Amino acid sequence: MNKDGAKSQEQQPYVSVIIPVFNEAENLSELLAQVCSSLRNLESAFEVIVIDDGSTDDSARVLKGLKARYPELRAVIFRRNFGQSAAMTAGFDLARGEVVVSMDGDLQNDPADIPVLIEKLEEGYDIVSGWRKDRKDAFLSRTLPSRIANWLIGKTTGIKLHDYGCSLKAYKREVAKNLLLYGELHRFIPVLASLQGARYAEVVVRHHPRKRGKSKYGIGRTYRVMLDLLLMLFFQKFATRPLQFFGLTGGLMLAAGIIIEFYLTILKLFAGQDIGNRPLLILGVLLVISGLVLAGIGLLAELIIRTYYEASGKHIYSIREIIE
Repeated sequence: MNKDGAKSQEQQPYVSVIIPVFNEAENLSELLAQVCSSLRNLESAFEVIVIDDGSTDDSARVLKGLKARYPELRAVIFRRNFGQSAAMTAGFDLARGEVVVSMDGDLQNDPADIPVLIEKLEEGYDIVSGWRKDRKDAFLSRTLPSRIANWLIGKTTGIKLHDYGCSLKAYKREVAKNLLLYGELHRFIPVLASLQGARYAEVVVRHHPRKRGKSKYGIGRTYRVMLDLLLMLFFQKFATRPLQFFGLTGGLMLAAGIIIEFYLTILKLFAGQDIGNRPLLILGVLLVISGLVLAGIGLLAELIIRTYYEASGKHIYSIREIIE
């Protein structure tokens, strides 16, 4: 690769590196130095897109200063904090490379592993995920919850990876461009990609302890991850056909309610029994009503899904400034 940064910027980049940051001002200079040093060993042009997700420190000012030193840098400044998923989506939208790499901005991911991921991707995979096999985080608050979540996600989704939470990943351009992330869905990128039929692989990557700054992750995110896991399960089976989920459930409830009411009607007409005060009567009515309501929800969801696929295009972030 040509080591002249300005010339690298002029060429159409082959690799786009996406780095969301939030209050990482003291890490940015070393981060850019390591990333650019690693990528200059490749024989391809590259760009580094750093998304400042509404930082309250000097991240935006530092990025503006680093632009003169690293012409490959493109800095995106959000108006406020939108979250890591929105920041990654912005990076994917702006990426121009045929290969897109995402990573954290806290220097715990090792930029020297980027060529390894790209090499694996070029074997024919659509997404390659990093595996922090020797993780350098607190065991009880970070590593243990992550291992439990990885096991649970793998069991429920059928996508077998050791480390869903590792941000260091490489993607084919067309896969990255079709990812729409929100909430905590960046953890489920391999699942979302598999819904598109993407081929995925995993490689062991290095992991370093945080040297500066404060971690933005903690055990408090576990509950949100579990909620998003339920969403992933729904996406895997019923994302484009919600009527089959709601319709099936509503149909079973409706059928059960009708059977109960038919049974009570037989007792009233042919056995002369009083059914007015029986709890079974109320249960049957509730099942019938609930079944009809769920079927209606399914129809509405079907209409919403169709509208979404036909007219989606709204961004889930707001950019204040792009420095390039």
